[in-house]
Amino acid sequence: MNKCFLPGIVLVISLSATAQESEVADMSDPLAIYTQGGVGFSDKGINLKLGKAYDTGDPSTAAQYVIEAKGLLGDWAGWRSDNRTTQSLDSVRFRNFNVTLPTMQASQIDVNYSFRANAVADESADISYSFIKALPPTGAFTFYPLAGVGASIGKDRQRSGGQIDDGYGFMGVYGLIGMYSLMTITDKIWLNYNPFWLTTIGGNSYYKDNYYGIDESHLLTHELALSYQISPRMNVRLFANWNENIDLTDGDHRIEFNYQF
Repeated sequence: MNKCFLPGIVLVISLSATAQESEVADMSDPLAIYTQGGVGFSDKGINLKLGKAYDTGDPSTAAQYVIEAKGLLGDWAGWRSDNRTTQSLDSVRFRNFNVTLPTMQASQIDVNYSFRANAVADESADISYSFIKALPPTGAFTFYPLAGVGASIGKDRQRSGGQIDDGYGFMGVYGLIGMYSLMTITDKIWLNYNPFWLTTIGGNSYYKDNYYGIDESHLLTHELALSYQISPRMNVRLFANWNENIDLTDGDHRIEFNYQF
């Protein structure tokens, strides 16, 4: 089974804003910091999201954490075949962002736990730390390159020779490089394209050779999102996620509504 995910994707936090929750942040900015709630309907079920801006104690920085639950009630609300959906959660995700406002640099902790089996474990968690840099806008485009490193933990891990290690354990480490990009179409419509390349760099041999699918030690992923700002505090977004082994039509799709408090 090949993964179709993007670490740290859908950054809904505002660099143009301060950490003050009374201000309305620019929801099109991939590095914006604000308190928010969201609900999405995907091909694998219902997604729920809660983001909270908090005070770092340093006026030159802003921070936020985001908690997401994905794929709930997939057999009822999703539109994939039964072998790709369940009624229980598909995955949960926790992200923490810290933005240095004068330099437009950010750091991110991203924890993604999947309840779905892959080629190396029955369940797995990816924990990464990465840096993001916002480049000066060029016309309608703004680019945010990212680089990071992460560790993978698995439950009932597969090893060479068909052996299974029961329980939870460390599997290996991986690296990632990529970019968030923003194209402003109008003051209410924008487009994001976010490519990421992931590769295993250490750990047991079965993990290194198969983490992104059988005989797949690396993976190029893609995300495309079209967004419309309904009001200064609310938007609707259409997402598509796919990778080099899963084409666009077979990838993950969802519609998401976000409200800024």
